[in-house]
Amino acid sequence: MYEGPVQDLIDELGRLPGVGPKSAQRIAFHLLAAETEDVTRLQDALQSVKEGVVFCDVCGNVSEQQRCRICLDSRREPKLVCVVEEPKDVLAIERTREFRGRYHVLGGALDPLSGVGPDQLRVRELVNRIGTDEVTEVIIATDPNTEGEATATYLVRLLQDFPGLSVTRLASGLPMGGDLEFADEMTLGRALSGRRTA
Repeated sequence: MYEGPVQDLIDELGRLPGVGPKSAQRIAFHLLAAETEDVTRLQDALQSVKEGVVFCDVCGNVSEQQRCRICLDSRREPKLVCVVEEPKDVLAIERTREFRGRYHVLGGALDPLSGVGPDQLRVRELVNRIGTDEVTEVIIATDPNTEGEATATYLVRLLQDFPGLSVTRLASGLPMGGDLEFADEMTLGRALSGRRTA
């Protein structure tokens, strides 16, 4: 344990996702040794993100305005909506350069043990969008874990009765460059069931 502000900084850094006690301590001592200008830039960036970033009124992605750049882009297909859990997932899909539709960010995944139900997510907003924006396809792109699968199953059931709406899910399978012998049974099973014509 360190004294006063140093320990307070380590404690706060340790509360960040993916930052353990040793990483928090390393970052804290890096900041202590850094030039004042570097720390000020970090401080300004943190302040700017809290004051200048909002969530898009339409899709829920992070934005500097009421509507994000993707929702404002007239070249994007408004009838095709990809549903993701978090804003970081939008970036992951955008990096593929394969998707030209729009997004809907739920703000998490169903997790009843942690008290996260449909009312804590942006599910109602998704249903409203489908009804008013004449959406023809919803691609569900939730994480391939227990919470993501539960969320996807819930959304499929919720959306299946919309007339003229196609509800699809991302295919799951084997990573490029991977070996079959190292694939788990679920991944290999999904790769087999989701196979396509060569």
